[in-house]
Amino acid sequence: MGYFESFVALRLLRGVKRQKGFLPLSTFISVAGVAVGVMALIVVIGVMTGFDLDLKKKILSVNAHVLVLKHGTSLTDEKKVAAQVKEVPGVVSAEPFIYTQVMYSAPGSISGGVIRGLDLDTIRRGGPKALDVVQGKFADLAQGGPGEPPCIAIGNELARNLNLKVGDYLNIISPLGTLTPMGRLPRMKPFLVKAIFHSGMYEFDSSLVYTSIPALQEFLGLNHQVTGLEVEIQDIYAAEHLAGLIQDKLGPPFYTRNWMQMNRSLFAALKLEKIAMFIILTLIILVAAFGIASTLFMMVMKKTRDIAILKSMGATRQSIMKIFILNGLVIGGLGTVVGLGLGLVLCGILKEYQFIKLPRDVYYISTLPVTVQPLDVLSIICATMLISFLATLYPSWQAARLDPVEAIRYE
Repeated sequence: MGYFESFVALRLLRGVKRQKGFLPLSTFISVAGVAVGVMALIVVIGVMTGFDLDLKKKILSVNAHVLVLKHGTSLTDEKKVAAQVKEVPGVVSAEPFIYTQVMYSAPGSISGGVIRGLDLDTIRRGGPKALDVVQGKFADLAQGGPGEPPCIAIGNELARNLNLKVGDYLNIISPLGTLTPMGRLPRMKPFLVKAIFHSGMYEFDSSLVYTSIPALQEFLGLNHQVTGLEVEIQDIYAAEHLAGLIQDKLGPPFYTRNWMQMNRSLFAALKLEKIAMFIILTLIILVAAFGIASTLFMMVMKKTRDIAILKSMGATRQSIMKIFILNGLVIGGLGTVVGLGLGLVLCGILKEYQFIKLPRDVYYISTLPVTVQPLDVLSIICATMLISFLATLYPSWQAARLDPVEAIRYE
């Protein structure tokens, strides 16, 4: 784009003298249309990305990156298996766990849920890293001796539903029970609440309970058996690859499950929804592109005589096309910059003040998360500028093919 084309294009954008302001009204409306579309895209894609990342963080606060399990039975040699797993490059730790479904009984209420047994070393370190302990201390779950009630940590929603606090007792019932001549009788035992945690996900906070592996083994009558190993890895997005390496190293009857595999349908739905929202909101920019095209058509009609004079003075068809293409790109660029600024400001406000609340029993989260990624911003900018460029082609071609003799015949 040469100096001549750029100079003429910017002069045309200023409009005629009787129109006040730097931009004529039609140009201003076109810029505003593009800005609104870009702002909507930035905010919605930022919310979708934030929801996706926040959901992954909360799921991984409770679930392991990779699980190592054994077909048809529990693990009895977990230390030996854990040593083998730790030899795989990229593995940070491998800790035993127990996982089973139970029922909770408190005065006046009963509910179902899941109890997880953690290694004593993990408990002494404060439990899962991403859990927020709001009352008590997670390390206190390692306390307790023979004849004393075992200690547990419960979610804040479960504590609220059952009206429990630190120091209260919660009866836990296991449907596995004990086999007797009269059939299988459920086991029931009181547990002492030592900590209340908050994960940020209603499903976990209302149904999940933690205790130590020895206490849960005694309660379930598992002797020295555990459900499997929880493996922590360096790169969570390499979970599928590392799970395959671990399975190859251990061989049958061991098998692995990674967090991406266990939540595949959920994250696939989120990804599809994000793509769908991007396409739908891009239609707003497409509508604004018609405004750009209409502005250029009006400009061509109003500047017919000027175009004829330029062509008679030696301006080529390519130069005329470049002038009007640059006009459209300037309109699209201004709209993109304004929309980008407004969108980022709005995302910052949503992220800082979190004034939009969500019902926790309906959604996985309680507030609206916002995360703006550079790649998403770049994609929006490229899509907007491409649409703006395509909108300029036909009006520019119409201007370039104008016959200067016909244009000035009746002037």
